[in-house]
This record gives sequence, structure tokens and C-alpha cells, in this order.
Amino acid sequence: MATPAPPLSLGAAAGLPAGPDAAALFDLPRAASACRIVVAMSGGVDSSVVAALAHASGAEVIGITLQLYDYGAATGRKGACCAGDDIRDARAVADRLGIAHYVFDHESAFREEVVEAFADEYLAGRTPVPCIRCNMGPKFTDLFRMARELGADCLATGHYVRRVMAPEGVELHRAADPSRDQSYFLYGTTEAQLEYLRFPLGGMPKPAVRGLAEAAGLRNAAKPDSQDICFVPDGDYAKIVTKVRPEGAAPGAIVHAATGERLGEHKGIVHFTVGQRKGLEIGGQPEPLYVIGLDAEAREVRVGPKRMLAVSAARLTGTNRIGLLPDAPLTAKVRSLAKPVPVVLDGPLGDGAAVTIRFAEPEYGVAPGQAAVLYAGERVVGGGWIDSTERVSG
Repeated sequence: MATPAPPLSLGAAAGLPAGPDAAALFDLPRAASACRIVVAMSGGVDSSVVAALAHASGAEVIGITLQLYDYGAATGRKGACCAGDDIRDARAVADRLGIAHYVFDHESAFREEVVEAFADEYLAGRTPVPCIRCNMGPKFTDLFRMARELGADCLATGHYVRRVMAPEGVELHRAADPSRDQSYFLYGTTEAQLEYLRFPLGGMPKPAVRGLAEAAGLRNAAKPDSQDICFVPDGDYAKIVTKVRPEGAAPGAIVHAATGERLGEHKGIVHFTVGQRKGLEIGGQPEPLYVIGLDAEAREVRVGPKRMLAVSAARLTGTNRIGLLPDAPLTAKVRSLAKPVPVVLDGPLGDGAAVTIRFAEPEYGVAPGQAAVLYAGERVVGGGWIDSTERVSG
């Protein structure tokens, strides 16, 4: 076992304000020395720094890594989370800090609830977000259960979001660093989960986090950030889908959404998503064409000019609400990297209910299968899965 890291001095480590106390980042219910923190450790620099901060707080710390899929294909792959190298990195960080570390095999649940659902969504002509489904399913569900069984006072993760205690109760807010914000992927978090969760990195910029990793002597301080979906190690989504569901490679027609004209052939609708322009392989058109919609049953890819992508509203299903609905203007993100845009909520939000959001201005590239996440300023109000859209008339 490596020599345990010394306690961190936050201000000296990364140029943070001189006063922060590691224990304060975890909002512990009593003296840190009497507390136990479970940290979800992926092997990346963010969750490793959370473990180091938890250790510096003086609490007992236990690291947990979930083995979510067959690591063989991704071993050594840089830029994909949860690969075999990542488990080794998590274990090395735990050894460095002198904390307990456990790896749990959750491959079966992950395959059924995330990978197969991902393939089925693509097969149905939708654009899935597996990271949200993972957070709402096997990852948080199992981590919560384990942390409670271990008698932990809280479960800490490396997500860049902020947990804020307001007079009305606990709230989820966007990260202080907009470029690192991960609130889109956590809209399904419940208030009960938020009571137990801690996100100590939500108020920090990434350079400060790397500075803390270097100060703690962590081997992954310079490790690149994850870019790919963990079970798609080479970024080829279609290959994964057709491996799980071979029928996804069935060919079909590319047709013009306005005229019905057959413009070409495709090698499976799993290669396409709403809003896509590249890869259509249909030249000689008077204007650029985009994927407007996918008809899974007819195996048709429907294309048209960009103006046909404009939608006025989206119907959301399986909605979640975090806290009371505010009497304030709402915005929505319809993709993880999209800019929040003004919307009006047409119906109740939460408890899985279906609701329609109406955009103040036409929105483009809104794809069924994606999530729409609602905000009131910096606060995450909730969200749901995009089930269908209403096209702008005319």
C-alpha cells in the first residue's frame, strides 16, 4: 500500500480562498471524526479529489467503484469512463489515501437497464441519453443502498452540480463553472436522494480540482476527462446497437419529409438522429438537408431543410420535479450542450406525469428520446423525457 496522503490545505493546494474547511464541503451532521462518507469512485480525477477531500475532512471514508460492463473492450482506452484502467486508478488512489475501497460487479443490471435500453431506443428511432438512465437506475440506486448499508452519513460524487439548502428544502443548482455543469444528467434526482448526496466540486473550476489532485499526490491528477459513453469505447454507437440488436442494421429508404420523394438508401436507422446533417450521402440537392424524423416501423429516414426542424413545443413523459414549482420564468435545455431557452410549462410536472413545454421561440433539433431539463435561474426544477414534438406551422 502506498504512503497515505497528508491532509490537504485547500487554499494552498489550488488557489482557493484561504478559509475553506474540507468538512464544510460535505455538510456533515456532526463532528467529522464521528462521521462516515462513502465516495463513488470512477477512477477519474474528479471523484478521486472528492475522496481526497473526504479524507482531509477527518471522516472515515469508503470508496466504492461499480463495474458496470465488460471492461475487456475498453481496457487502456483513454477518454472512456469506467474502463479497466479506471478501476486500477481508483484502487491506487484509495491506497494512496489509506481508505477502504470496494469494487462491485453490476454488469448484468447495467446491461439490462442501460445498454439494452440504449439499443432499443435507437431501434425505435429515438436518441437516448444513457448517462441519465444510468444515474436514475443502477448507479444511484445501488450506490445509495450500499452507502446506507455501510452506515454512511452521506454519499459523495464528483459531479459538477451544487446542492443548496433553501428555506423550502434542499435544491439542486447548476455548477459554478458553466463549462463543467452536469445538472442536465441529474434532473431525475429525488429530494430524498439530494438530502443524502454531496457534490463538493460544484463550486470549483476544473483547474482548481486538478490542483487539489496534484497537491494530494494522486496518480491521475493529469488524467484526461471522460468524453465517450462508457460502454461505447470507440464512439461508434451504431456498432454497439447492432451488436445488441442485429436488426438495427436493416436497410431502408431516405425520403424527403415534405415531398415524399425517395432520395437514397441507408444501412439502418441506428446511424441517424434528428438534426443530423452529415452522413446522409445524398448529393445533388438544392439546399442542405437534415434528418427531420425517423420512422422505425417503415425503416425510413426523413430529411428536409433546416426550417423543418423548428418545433414550437415538446411533450415530456416520466417527469420529475425537485422541490416546489417556483413562481418564476422557466428555461429548458433540450440537449446536454444546448443553451437554456425560455419555455412555458403546460400542465403539472413530477410524479412521472406527462407535460408539454412550449418554447418562446422556435427550437431546432429537438429529438425524441433526449431529455428536457427545466431551470428557474440556476436552480434545477426537474425535467422529463422528450416523447414527441409539435412542428412550427407554416
